[in-house]
Amino acid sequence: MQNIKINFQKLHPEAQIPSYAHLGDAGADVYAVAEVTLQPLDRAAIPTGLAVDIPLGYEIQVRPKSGLALKHGITVLNSPGTVDAGYRGEIQVIVVNLGKEPYTFTKGQKIAQLVLKTVVQADYVEGVLGSSDRGTGGFGSTGLK
Repeated sequence: MQNIKINFQKLHPEAQIPSYAHLGDAGADVYAVAEVTLQPLDRAAIPTGLAVDIPLGYEIQVRPKSGLALKHGITVLNSPGTVDAGYRGEIQVIVVNLGKEPYTFTKGQKIAQLVLKTVVQADYVEGVLGSSDRGTGGFGSTGLK
């Protein structure tokens, strides 16, 4: 396993640097710095009070917490969210309440997990496409089984 140093800056006195719950975890927990209540089907950007300096060639993906998703119907709306290397503003987590009850995020609560990923940029060009077995088969073209 390779470790890469990622610098975070606290923008809020109660901000917490992301941390891994267990050795070998892919996602580091990120925490709320504000109390926010979401009614069913509401969405909000939950502040973390953190900014980050991501090296070129990497991104941080923002992913849901499985316990929040299963127990309360809370998920990251644009999952996975992306924090680009050039972004220096506050990391906020866009969450949605898909549950049947209001849900309140409390200060200091784990709200999502951050996963560091490598980035490969493509050279997008116009050209002729090659053929494939699938062809233009789209949604549902492989059947329901």
